[in-house]
Amino acid sequence: MNTRAVVHRDVPPGAEVRVAELYWEAFGRKLGSALGPPDKGRAFIAEHLRHDRGLVALVDGTVAGIAGYQLGGHGLTGGGAGDVLETYGLVRGLPRLALLALLERRPADDELVMDGIAVDAERRGLGIGGMLLREIAAVAAEHGCRRIRLDVIDVNPRARALYERHGFVAVRTERTPFLRELMGFGAVTTMHRPVTAADCAHGREGTR
Repeated sequence: MNTRAVVHRDVPPGAEVRVAELYWEAFGRKLGSALGPPDKGRAFIAEHLRHDRGLVALVDGTVAGIAGYQLGGHGLTGGGAGDVLETYGLVRGLPRLALLALLERRPADDELVMDGIAVDAERRGLGIGGMLLREIAAVAAEHGCRRIRLDVIDVNPRARALYERHGFVAVRTERTPFLRELMGFGAVTTMHRPVTAADCAHGREGTR
């Protein structure tokens, strides 16, 4: 069986539900209070995806990994305040908006902010996460960004280790003990990675 992953830019039409499943599997613990229950949260993410703000890794034609990013005021997981209120109602929607605001991250003019990376548990160990990160760096280079920024929570050491292997360096950690019971984590570490000449060369090679 072919287990080689191929990275494509943009979420392909028809893959929204699969992408939402992977995203929820990776970040449902953090997003549950704002977008739960899980079925409703996954449906919300699938409905409001920005296809042009995601990279997908395909294995045997199936989405095995997803990486989202923010550029130009848009990120992978869309949906504004009106969409949240329409889906969850006014009474339940307003506190959810407050929780989502706590997670919001806006990029500076010279940086790309990652919206998260998720790999199918059965496909880990194939280098998919690294492939997605390299392509993210190429996207950043093509848009003239100076660096890539991401946040990683304290209960996800596997992700942090991946980022460190690919050149990300922790620059600050914000303690958020009030979120531990609510969202399952008590600290958020911001990491930076500079965009390099090698990233620019990779971007010029083009995508499949």
